[in-house]
Amino acid sequence: MAIRARAPTRIDFAGGTTDLPSFRNREGGAVVSAAIDRYAHCSLTTVAGNGFRIVSQDLEQFVDASDIRELEYDGNLDLLKAAIRALELPGGVCVTARCDAPPGSGTGSSASIGVALLGLLDRLRAVAGSDRRHCMSRFELAELACRLEDDLGIIGGKQDQYAAAVGGFNYMQFLANDRVIVEPLELEPWVRLELQKHLVLCYSGQSRLSGDTNRQMISAYEADDPTVTGALRQVKRVAENVRRALIGGDLDWLGELLEEEWHAREKLSPGVVTPKLAGLREAGKTAGAIAAKVCGAGGGGCMLFYCEPDAEAQVARALEGAGGRILNFTFDFNGLEVWEAP
Repeated sequence: MAIRARAPTRIDFAGGTTDLPSFRNREGGAVVSAAIDRYAHCSLTTVAGNGFRIVSQDLEQFVDASDIRELEYDGNLDLLKAAIRALELPGGVCVTARCDAPPGSGTGSSASIGVALLGLLDRLRAVAGSDRRHCMSRFELAELACRLEDDLGIIGGKQDQYAAAVGGFNYMQFLANDRVIVEPLELEPWVRLELQKHLVLCYSGQSRLSGDTNRQMISAYEADDPTVTGALRQVKRVAENVRRALIGGDLDWLGELLEEEWHAREKLSPGVVTPKLAGLREAGKTAGAIAAKVCGAGGGGCMLFYCEPDAEAQVARALEGAGGRILNFTFDFNGLEVWEAP
């Protein structure tokens, strides 16, 4: 028997970083994002014996253990180990993971892998117990994925896990005491189609470590740095307004808000906007992009461009000429999916 799962990655329009613990516990965070069809894939097959084999095709790494107690955290596929340990699975399984998005792309790929794997392992546990009714909900899986990253000391927020679990366009509020409110955004069909046409997603070629960038931002916020504190509050206000713009179908305003998010985010840390990202932004805007923003924490990864009507192709060519890589995508509205294969 084989069990498979996939979970989408996401693009974020505004609000990233406000979902980090220091800010959300003090002021409450807000994020607007959309799931996309660049998926994290996980597969599980049963094998003879009581051991475990974990394979990351993206990183070309693997772990073999004869017993769950041997799955020690040593920097090698620790998130995958943590998921197996958290659900206390019996041995005799091989787990393989990969993602359609490049590592360090700023699209939440590591969180998507965590959600997909937990969904997969939860289904295995239910099948082994002959009671599929006891599978965890998507919200429970997202929260467990967040907790595992916290336990491993990974500095990150919660938006990626929830986007991967539920799919679609969402306005998320992150409050004290780990409370999360997810509001699905029911957009007019023409709004979704316009966004699909006018958005261009570009990978800079620079993998980024969000933990390093997040650590710098939060350290400054906790020290009451006025520039960083003001910029984070502005990022949150932009997210609240992006929600209004999308619901109201005001895409001209959306373009203005994405620009505002860029200028607020570059104040958070010197490492947010690298020379490569600045060069891509200049190339895209010269070719016809109305707005550009970094995905996730910045410091590398992907950029999202909102283009003038019918300028998408020339923007894409300009970005490729500047060393970027275009990632084609459509929106995902299913979120986490788990199935059994013969």
